[in-house]
Amino acid sequence: MSDAGYDHAAVERRWQAAWDDADVYRTSDDVEEPTYVLGMYPYPSGKLHMGHVRNYTITDAYARYRRMCGDSVLHPMGWDAFGLPAENAAKERDTNPRDWTVDCIDTMRDQMHAMGFGYDWDREIATCNPEYYQWNQWLFTRFHEEDLIERRDAEVNWCPECETVLADEQVEGDDELCWRCDTPVEQRELEQWFLKITEYADELLEDIDDLEGWPNSVRQMQRNWIGRQYGAEVDFDISGHGAVTAFTTRLDTIHGATFFALAPDHPISEQVAEEDDDVRHFIDHEADPDGDEPNGVATDLTATNPATGEEIPVYVADFVLSDVGTGALMAVPGHDERDHAFAQKMDEEIVPVVAPEPDEGEEPEIPDISEAAYTDDGVLVNSGEYNGTASAEARERLTADIDSAEEATQYQLRDWGISRQRYWGTPIPVVHCHDDCGAVMVPDEDLPVELPEFINTTGNPLDAAEEWKQTTCPACGGDATRETDTMDTFVDSSWYFLRYVSPDLEDAPFDLERANDWMPVDQYVGGIEHAVMHLLYSRFFTKVLADHEGLEHREPFTNLLAQGMVQLEGEKMSKSVGNTVSPQRIVEEYGADTARLFMMQAAQPERDFDWSEEGVRSTNAFLGRLKEMVEAYVTDEPAGEKDAIANYVDAEIDATIAIAGSEYDDLRFNRALRETQDLVRTLRQYADYTEPHADTYERGLSAVVRLLAPVAPHLAEELYETLGHDEFVVDAPWPAATVDRDHVAKRRRLVTNTREDVRDIIDVAGIEDPQAIDVVIAPDWKYDALEIAIESDAPNLIGELMQESHIREQGDAAANYGQDLQAEREALEVTLGPDAEYDALESAAWLLEREFDANVAVVTANEVDDSVLKNAAPGRPAIEIED
Repeated sequence: MSDAGYDHAAVERRWQAAWDDADVYRTSDDVEEPTYVLGMYPYPSGKLHMGHVRNYTITDAYARYRRMCGDSVLHPMGWDAFGLPAENAAKERDTNPRDWTVDCIDTMRDQMHAMGFGYDWDREIATCNPEYYQWNQWLFTRFHEEDLIERRDAEVNWCPECETVLADEQVEGDDELCWRCDTPVEQRELEQWFLKITEYADELLEDIDDLEGWPNSVRQMQRNWIGRQYGAEVDFDISGHGAVTAFTTRLDTIHGATFFALAPDHPISEQVAEEDDDVRHFIDHEADPDGDEPNGVATDLTATNPATGEEIPVYVADFVLSDVGTGALMAVPGHDERDHAFAQKMDEEIVPVVAPEPDEGEEPEIPDISEAAYTDDGVLVNSGEYNGTASAEARERLTADIDSAEEATQYQLRDWGISRQRYWGTPIPVVHCHDDCGAVMVPDEDLPVELPEFINTTGNPLDAAEEWKQTTCPACGGDATRETDTMDTFVDSSWYFLRYVSPDLEDAPFDLERANDWMPVDQYVGGIEHAVMHLLYSRFFTKVLADHEGLEHREPFTNLLAQGMVQLEGEKMSKSVGNTVSPQRIVEEYGADTARLFMMQAAQPERDFDWSEEGVRSTNAFLGRLKEMVEAYVTDEPAGEKDAIANYVDAEIDATIAIAGSEYDDLRFNRALRETQDLVRTLRQYADYTEPHADTYERGLSAVVRLLAPVAPHLAEELYETLGHDEFVVDAPWPAATVDRDHVAKRRRLVTNTREDVRDIIDVAGIEDPQAIDVVIAPDWKYDALEIAIESDAPNLIGELMQESHIREQGDAAANYGQDLQAEREALEVTLGPDAEYDALESAAWLLEREFDANVAVVTANEVDDSVLKNAAPGRPAIEIED
């Protein structure tokens, strides 16, 4: 039990059991167009960490909010259960990956239950179950039928520690490290299965613009990863080897190509290395594509520049990559930074051929490219007949004029190699016939191809499963061997959100009619680290399924939130660093509601924030005080009047409901919770100051409980019942109120500024015991003058004001106020009108009386002398204090 007397454990156990008994989170198959809220499913590592808790609190809170707004909600959970970590953990513990994974899932499911997450557990999936991964295999065969899969020899990324292939997206950083174990990645030549994601490169790129509900950062990461470039391919004749094609986006600079460069693994480089020891040594021992500066070695070859006919030297250089462009490039050091650095190193000529566009009638000024390349477009110089031509036009003309030049498009995106040399994954449904059939797909009726018993070995474990490997060819009935690679686990997650729609379906991966009704996911939440793997692959799968399996949508996720990290003292929580905070300890000590509420109020969901034990204690104390307030109301049954104070509280209730609901809509939970906590403070002050009006006070408490219910559901259920409701708060209607938010902001600013002004005067004047406080509203003409000042763009504001007779009649007072307005013109803000200011301050006067224990009167302008009114302005009433 906490210090505030709030027995969170009893409350949470009670309501978790009640929700289970009533099956409140189940989504019927019969609902139409539910709001689909989804958090990226976790890898079952054994325990929830704070990142999990934050992610799933966000989705749970939003799902609960949408339910209370009347939506049918689909909010499922499952497990990304395949993968190398389970295999390694099983080896370390002398068990098998399945038992290890199932134990981890059981533990994490219990922890999620303890957090109060409202999932439809009837829809639970685990990707390691044959009932799931048979559909990975089914999809593989469908992709193969549509010519979207091929097997080929390829140079692949190989992690020697994990002993498996990695996709390009799984190689991280400039140092090219394995995404799982941070081991430097090597290159190997292996026969691999590839999904042809490049067939969808253009659509994947162009549809990014329509993902308006995604963060701009994620959209830009996908654009960069796809990396489409428009340019031209052009042939350079290399002595003794014939035409070699280079890709360039800057054909306008071809007259400045002063050398030609080949990738170290280009076929010509390999041929030269057979006879040139320097080239062989460079390729084998010095080439470093990830180095800080470009390196290379000269050859005896020359290339003919097709635009000039000049012979230029050929280098083998490590900044040329075989899988980018064509593995060969024309080097223009005057207009490319990398080429410039290499030319300086090799003492090659640097020629400017593009200059900034000159003013009309002026000659172009040749840029100084001695220290750095000029990389912008401009007009051509030193380019013969093309001199003076703008870069864009020159590119078109040169493409047309050079015989070998053709427009071309290049992509950074490469086909997705899905072959993994590990055990704990989906077996690829292929057999290799020992006769002439080659690679043959396993027929649908023979799926799933299930994993054999675990074999603890180095290398590819399925290669050692001799009995499992031996099979017959589906095509000819002869002897055959099963494919022993398993699929990249990102295949599992590329369509799992569709399986939740119909998780028990036995004859298809998903119910098409229901998927077309329920999908796409309305709100998806997960880490930004998945921007160019999971999210890109999921988009690819969805487009293929739309083209070939009848899906009616082409994007899987309408809205995406990439949640920030939970940090400790500015550092990301990590087991390796040893700075983790256990969610289990926090739940045991303070309760799930406290953990959830603290996380959600600490920062906007997409921002990182620092974990604070002090903040957790403060949050727990807040919940305890709220419980006491509700119980005190029910016990004492107040009988106060419906007076000005009650009207103020009523207005704050309406404002809080309207603003908090709007913030929940936009997933700005921290702002919604701040509004709600401010209302709790107002209600507490109300009850401390006077006997509350029962209906007003109960309405406020009921609103608070429902506004907190998405984030602190257990205590909200307890308090909603205490207030006399029979239904679950999870099924209660979201409180409704319509207010003018601009009016609310002005009213609150007025009250806040007035209270601050009173404090400042008392402090500066050293008044120890104020007896009376008069708050004096400004005269009407000042409001008119302010409106004119805000709307006017006349340089002589005072002159404009004096054109109004009722302002001019004020004489010096009008001139002095006009000078004030002129001085503050850029910062002027529209305020409430005089009558609205009076009403707002009259209803808020009790706050001043409570704070200063003094009589407070709100006074109109016609009740005081002019000497007082000179200090009164719209939004800043004059303050008179009697001590």
